[in-house]
Amino acid sequence: MILAVVGPTGVGKTKLSVELAKRYNGIVVNCDAVQVYKELNIGSAKATEEEMRGIKHYLIDIVSPDEYYSVKNYQDDLRNILDNNKDKNIIIVGGTGLYLTAGIYDYRFNEDINDDDYDDYSNEELYNMAKDKDKNMNIDKNNRVRLIRFLKKDNSSLVDAKPFYNVLVIGLTTNRDNLYSIINNRVDNMINNGLVDEVRKLYNKYPNSRVLKSAIGYKEIIDYFDNLVPLDKAIDNIKTNSRHYAKRQYTWFNNKLDVKWFNVDYNNFSNTIDEVINYIERNNNE
Repeated sequence: MILAVVGPTGVGKTKLSVELAKRYNGIVVNCDAVQVYKELNIGSAKATEEEMRGIKHYLIDIVSPDEYYSVKNYQDDLRNILDNNKDKNIIIVGGTGLYLTAGIYDYRFNEDINDDDYDDYSNEELYNMAKDKDKNMNIDKNNRVRLIRFLKKDNSSLVDAKPFYNVLVIGLTTNRDNLYSIINNRVDNMINNGLVDEVRKLYNKYPNSRVLKSAIGYKEIIDYFDNLVPLDKAIDNIKTNSRHYAKRQYTWFNNKLDVKWFNVDYNNFSNTIDEVINYIERNNNE
């Protein structure tokens, strides 16, 4: 049995995934694009050893912050785990919808395009090609690396809507006001737990890290270090960007995946667990 637990940031996915793994003697596979990176702990809300409760977790802490880990890398890694653990119950958990879609559907990447294919083009030509692709593109014409990355981006497609794997997708949700309150409190807790120090150490160690400069919770603090905003504004930006990200997550899950949604009972999470398990059992008996 393969389950996927999805939903917006902070809704309770990690807790449910561990409970389901305990219930079905399963393993947990991370599906969060930031948690694959080592050392990015507080800002990614990575599960602690205590929260994992002895459950084997895969695809967490597998690459260095100065390495590049693509959607294709995740697709390959996830499929290897699914194929090599067919005798186990597997719970995929995370909020990165593209990763899950690429992993379980016939999602193909154009692997014929390499950086070398652009060697014969000048920066000016690359810039014009990028503008042709998107007239609103605002990359500096002298930033060759970013121009090539932009031109290579999105060379992928969903070939067939029929999934490779039989996956039951479970979504956790709550009303907007409650979700926004959860997100705001979560960010405050991250700050209290040492997020600023975590980002400072990582930024000093990996000053050119792509993930640090793009991941919510890290890029905003880096703006503070670079004297672009005061700390209180950086914290507000994390909250705002997290709320916006939650909206995008809902859009992806609703448009790309067949999700059964459950409203979380935060007063008694056991009620939510029981409701989800009853749904799983009914589905397995059909």
